Amino acid sequence: MSERVLWRAMVVLGVIGLGVAIYLTVVHYGHLTVLCAAKNNPCAQVQSSIYSHVLGIPVALLGLIGYVLILASLLTPASELSRAATLGVTLFGFVFSGYLTYREVFTLKEICEWCVSSAVLMTLLLIGAAIRYLRGGAPSPVGGGS
Repeated sequence: MSERVLWRAMVVLGVIGLGVAIYLTVVHYGHLTVLCAAKNNPCAQVQSSIYSHVLGIPVALLGLIGYVLILASLLTPASELSRAATLGVTLFGFVFSGYLTYREVFTLKEICEWCVSSAVLMTLLLIGAAIRYLRGGAPSPVGGGS
C-alpha cells in the first residue's frame, strides 16, 4: 500500500472516529439517551458508569480530543516528528481503549457498540501509524515534506 493510500485511509478512519466521539459527547452533554441496537441499551449503562469519566472529564470528550489530535498530526506535513506524534497518540488511544474494553467486559459486563467501534478504529489507526512510522521518509500527501 502506498504512503498516499495509507494516509488517506487513516484520515477517513480518523474522521469516522471523530464522528463517533462527537456523537457520544453530544449525547453526554445533552443528557440524551444513546442509540443502541442491543436490548436493554448496554451503551446507556456504559455511558452512565463510573468508568465514563476520568478525573471528572467524560471519556467521550477525551475520545473527541484524541481524534482531533490524530487528524491534526495526519494533516501536518509528514516528518519523523509528525509520524511519531500520530504513533504516540494512537498508541495511547489504543491502550486506553483496551482498558475501557476490559472494564466493559469484565467489570460492567456490558458491551457498547459505539465503544467497540471506536476501539476498532483506534486499533486500525495504530496499525497504520506504526507502518507509516517504520517506513520513514516517504513523500507527504500534505505539504510536500518527507
